[in-house]
Amino acid sequence: SRICNITMDSNSMTMPMSDPNAWATAMNNLGMPPMGMTGQPLIPDFDPNLGMMAGITPMNPMMPGLGMVPAPLSQDVPVVKEIIHCKSCTLFPPNPNLPPPATRERPPGCKTVFVGGLPENATEQLIMEVFGQCGDITAIRKSKKNFCHIRFAEEFTVDKALFLSGYRIRLGSSTDKKDTGRLHVDFAQARDDLYEWECRQRMLAREERHRRKMEEDRLRPPSPPPIVHFSEHECSQLGDKIKDDGKFPEAVRVLLTWLERGEVNRRNANNFYSMIQSSNSHIRRLMSEKSQHEKEMEEAKDKFKTALAGILAQFEQIVSVFQAASKQKAWDHFSKAQRKNLDMWRKQAEEIRNMHNEQLMGIRREEEMEMSDDDMEDAPDSKDSEDSGVSQAEALKEENDSLRCQLDAYRNEVELLKQEQGKNQPIRSEEDNTHSQQLSFLQQALQGMQKQLLKMRDELKQREAELEKSLEDKEQLKNQVQTLKEGLHNLQNIQAMRVSLTENIHVHMLGIISTFLHVHPFGASIEYICSYLQRLDTKINPCEVEALLSRLPCTFRQELTGVGASLEKRWNFCGFQGIKST
Repeated sequence: SRICNITMDSNSMTMPMSDPNAWATAMNNLGMPPMGMTGQPLIPDFDPNLGMMAGITPMNPMMPGLGMVPAPLSQDVPVVKEIIHCKSCTLFPPNPNLPPPATRERPPGCKTVFVGGLPENATEQLIMEVFGQCGDITAIRKSKKNFCHIRFAEEFTVDKALFLSGYRIRLGSSTDKKDTGRLHVDFAQARDDLYEWECRQRMLAREERHRRKMEEDRLRPPSPPPIVHFSEHECSQLGDKIKDDGKFPEAVRVLLTWLERGEVNRRNANNFYSMIQSSNSHIRRLMSEKSQHEKEMEEAKDKFKTALAGILAQFEQIVSVFQAASKQKAWDHFSKAQRKNLDMWRKQAEEIRNMHNEQLMGIRREEEMEMSDDDMEDAPDSKDSEDSGVSQAEALKEENDSLRCQLDAYRNEVELLKQEQGKNQPIRSEEDNTHSQQLSFLQQALQGMQKQLLKMRDELKQREAELEKSLEDKEQLKNQVQTLKEGLHNLQNIQAMRVSLTENIHVHMLGIISTFLHVHPFGASIEYICSYLQRLDTKINPCEVEALLSRLPCTFRQELTGVGASLEKRWNFCGFQGIKST
């Protein structure tokens, strides 16, 4: 905001002009350009942009680190307070030897000051005259007592008002107690100041967040490019990319997007077919890569199995060492603590040996299961669903036959074991026990095979039922298609009959209209014609009749007769005029 200059005339200036430095210093301390009576600057090198005398560091109240009391203008040049003469009062500076007046802590965004020690006869005009020199004043709240609150437009103006704290004020030349007082200027808390300060802080925070977001957006890596739109040029380039192994994943994604967008038409169908064919040719490469990775995995498995077998052999040796140390001839020579440690170590070694042994056996079982799965692989399914169902049924029958053979073999073995058990019945030895165990195992296996056989039979019946149901559905669909075709054919015949009937009606109507207009040589209006036709058929519409007459300009001609309000459109029959002219 612009700083208000002091307007004075020669009568209010009581300080002698022979020593203008005191007034210049006072005005400079208030941040105003020092001016004399004639309006000429008292100091030639004053910089108006700084609001201070040149050569003196300007004081910025908004600088960080500003305490309760504003810092001096410069370390070298101390602040000198002089007498300030106003229009209706005089301000006398305080004793420079006294300490500076105490102030409270500055509230955030403070624009309001408390002014105490005013004369009893002070008015708002006087307050405006004294403190209006500091800056624009937005509000003055004066109390009945000797104080008031002043709210400025800018925050830095408060520091200029605090400069007047401690001055003695005298109205005119009166020394009456009611006309004098000692000013005390201090920061004041105001809700409006705090609200504006919080709004400004929120605005700065929003700007900072926006700036940080813009910086993050600028530093964010670029997003993946979108799928390009279809064109003949892009299609030709994609055909080359899809044949390249390195660019195939990106190219096939573009091809999929184009197909989903519906870019295929009759013109570019061959290009799309060639690209799909190129995609299909990559299957061989992928299968070869898979087989190569499987080979590497098998080699790694073999290597791991060999290393695990070596580790297990060493564990066996370690366990045998502990077993040898646990024998009587060596065990007696160890102390009690050593025996305890040896026993603990032996148990740990045996647990680790058993764990590794189980892991190795698990790997071998997996290999045996994989080999059995490879042997039991079925023939590949055919393309047709019915053929695949038939092949599955045949495979189930073959598996059923093999299970029957195995079941017969197990039965024969059970009968042989029973015969041997009957022969050796009187002698109950360990062999009998083993035979009975084998017999129980075989019986359990026989029961499992029977359950599996029943399950396979149920699956076979279910597959046959599904196959019959699919055949019935197929036949039903064929019948529905045939009925739909017949209905469509009937609908087309009905539509053709309707068209021919409409044409016959139109021809009949044209004949009647021609006869009617032939006996009216001067023509007739469309309403007159329709009134005649509606006696024959009440459903006739005048718009349809007029449209029918307009379609035949060589036979019917429309003429305008009458003038003004009697203007009328008449239709004439002109079919014979062409014959007469020829």
